[in-house]
Amino acid sequence: MDNQESLLDEVIVPESADEDAIEHTDLPETEIQLALEAVLFTVNEPISVSQLRRIFDQEVSGHIIRQQLNKLRHFYDQHGRSFQLIEIANGWQISTRAEYANQIEKFHTRQVRVKLSPSALEALAIVAYKQPVTRTEIEEIRGVNSDSVLNSLIEKGLVRISGRKPEAGRALLFSTSNQFLEQFGLRNLADLPSVEEIQEILEQSGSDDD
Repeated sequence: MDNQESLLDEVIVPESADEDAIEHTDLPETEIQLALEAVLFTVNEPISVSQLRRIFDQEVSGHIIRQQLNKLRHFYDQHGRSFQLIEIANGWQISTRAEYANQIEKFHTRQVRVKLSPSALEALAIVAYKQPVTRTEIEEIRGVNSDSVLNSLIEKGLVRISGRKPEAGRALLFSTSNQFLEQFGLRNLADLPSVEEIQEILEQSGSDDD
């Protein structure tokens, strides 16, 4: 990272009001933050707090990890860095800011997001809101055979097999994946758009195909 000494010098010192509210650790804040930053810069997918805890030789609580991640995020925001620390897909990830998209596209081949047909979006919406759900349940809602569209969603990494139904027949259960969260820019399933918003996406996709 550029100007690493600046981060060490300017890192936010915890307010006294917070000191009694967090678990104690002997590691200095700067050491925790720089270790987190180093790991986050080397990965290309969201990393959970529990995963980040494993990088420290001594016990550092999830509360402390999250607190230091938030301080790093504020540091980047306050100093106008070209990248940001975001919470997405049940984890944390460093990403470039949207305002630099044009410059990045000039340097890299533009990454094409997964394109879905109206039928695939419909099936994906059912999985997202009804998960875990069986193939039969998806077909009952859609009214048509869903084998091919469901297999396509699995191949694209948006849907995964999450288990089997405990009832007779032990039918496979399907759920959305972390890649689904990444593709739609969601932190977790609680950030899913409303049913009305999903319907607008389906209608827009259908009109685009006409």
